Amino acid sequence: MVHPNYAQVAPRNSTGIKVVIVGAGFAGLACAIECVRKGHEVLVLEKFKALKSLGDIISFGSNVGRIFERWGLHDQIWPICNHLSELTIHNSKGEILTVQHFTEMRYGAHNYSGHRGALHEVLFNYTKSLGVEIRLGQDVTEYDEDEGRAWVVSNGERIDADVVVGADGVRSRARTLVLGYDDKPKSSGYAVYRAWFDAYEQGVDRDPLTDFMCKNGDAFYGWIGPDVHMLTSTARGGRFMSWVITHKDEADIEESWSFPGKMEDVLKVVEGYDPRCAAILAKAPSCVDWKIVYRDPLPTWISKGGRILLIGDAAHPFLPTSAQGASQAIEDGITLAVALQLAGKDNARLAIQAWEKIRYQRVRRAQLFGEQVRDMWHKAKPEAKGAEVEMPSPEWLLGHDSERHAYEVYEDAAREISEGGYRLPELPVM
Repeated sequence: MVHPNYAQVAPRNSTGIKVVIVGAGFAGLACAIECVRKGHEVLVLEKFKALKSLGDIISFGSNVGRIFERWGLHDQIWPICNHLSELTIHNSKGEILTVQHFTEMRYGAHNYSGHRGALHEVLFNYTKSLGVEIRLGQDVTEYDEDEGRAWVVSNGERIDADVVVGADGVRSRARTLVLGYDDKPKSSGYAVYRAWFDAYEQGVDRDPLTDFMCKNGDAFYGWIGPDVHMLTSTARGGRFMSWVITHKDEADIEESWSFPGKMEDVLKVVEGYDPRCAAILAKAPSCVDWKIVYRDPLPTWISKGGRILLIGDAAHPFLPTSAQGASQAIEDGITLAVALQLAGKDNARLAIQAWEKIRYQRVRRAQLFGEQVRDMWHKAKPEAKGAEVEMPSPEWLLGHDSERHAYEVYEDAAREISEGGYRLPELPVM
């Protein structure tokens, strides 16, 4: 039976629950939006002093597409996305291994893929339109809590709340508080060169080695080789191009972070490959060298006092091959908002425990999915073709409705915690 509050908007500030969210990325904004929709009071604190259109391509699966549509954002997002009907995957010699066809909708909702900055701006403006206070230029230096409340100190001001959400990314300060120690990352053994640029300005449409990316609208192509995969696509009718190339890299750095890339290093990765690869890569006026690090799954996303929690990359960074990092971050915020609504102000800590119980295993399964896709491409046998090299689209991942699911399972999760005491969720074995 569908819960009566499913897909409904609660009266403003009707729960009496105050939520402070640190970070205005996709995780923080989505959490803020859904918390307002569920009747909570929300304040967002962001360190950047101004909104900047940063980054390159980002994808949201239909598991989040249905959320964007429920928020009424489809007409704003769809025109700024790329519209890809198929992915052609080659081996390093340029031989076609498969042509994977896509439908406009999957499992009842759209997928959205476009420039990170443009999509972020849509969510930022929508959050503001709901009356959410977003304070920019905030330096959050302290997180703390006691039995009845949590608080942060930002720009020297103490701000109290019922719940504090650390949505402050891979370099999260909140993570250290939650764990009680500094969680050190490990090298994943891989790095990604990536770029986004105007294809026409860079002559992609005038080079016979690259014009196929522009002349028939948006296009999507990939090449795979031993421990390398390259994906390139165009957007806005073939006007803008993005590419990402994942390769082995044992650089020892403290955190997943981006540096200016050197084109001579990029081109070395595809020496001996289909000449279209080098031609596409060389068109970029600049690129980013993104070192990917790995973190062991955190034992918990909740502070000892139970009122401070981590969502998104602060809790569970993803590999790019999952195409789910931002989507799972948004699911975190949706589920939390529902759990708080159903629990009520006096049971906020129970709501947070139930939220973690609901989310923990699903997130880990999605992370493992990203590792499996990477290994499928990087360790593919020379004779692999067809479905063996296609990007999987499992229903358990993309057909999920996080809002509906939260309403369906919250009571059971809360009852198990209340009756048996809270136990950390078990990681799935795959």
